Amino acid sequence: MLMVCCLGCSSFVPLLHHAGSAPREPVENPHFVPIRNYDLMWEQIVDAVDDHFKIRREQRVRVVAGQLTDGRLETYPRIGSTMLEPWHTDSTRGYEKLESTLQTIRRRCIVRVTPEPEGFFIGVEVYKEMEDVTGPTDVDMALDGARFDGTLRSGLEEKELGPETDGWIPLCRDVLLEQRILQDILARLNGIESEKPSMPFTLHQ
Repeated sequence: MLMVCCLGCSSFVPLLHHAGSAPREPVENPHFVPIRNYDLMWEQIVDAVDDHFKIRREQRVRVVAGQLTDGRLETYPRIGSTMLEPWHTDSTRGYEKLESTLQTIRRRCIVRVTPEPEGFFIGVEVYKEMEDVTGPTDVDMALDGARFDGTLRSGLEEKELGPETDGWIPLCRDVLLEQRILQDILARLNGIESEKPSMPFTLHQ
């Protein structure tokens, strides 16, 4: 931490930006891939995302009534790794790693796959959230739930935020990690574009 104070962010961050960073040449996101084997494509997407996040749910690309449907993959949120955990890849090296060290940041990933006549568009979205340290404590919430007559207030009286958003403030998207995951997917799909699906299909409208 002393080193950060002495050098400043502008001097310190470049020292951290080495192997493991996002690719220098960004690719379009969503990115079109001329692949027809949607089963193999989906397996590679899952493998690439699983290197960074735990998969929460999958809606695979499939053929329904002769129509090819959209695919969607969602992950569980993951607390960002710090500078003391360089072996974790959920926080890219440089600013993102430094930010996760100075405050609690978590990320979650969504991958969307959209069929096109000659292939698919693959889009990767990584959303960042910061812990809301100004939120109510457990003691405050317990006192808020009690009435002066000693009875408890019903949980239905107020809107519940749910465990996914309660206590977290939405930030921007992590473009660097999006690029890392997307380019990993593209590298895995390289060389299998000419493979055909097992059955004919039309696009789902």
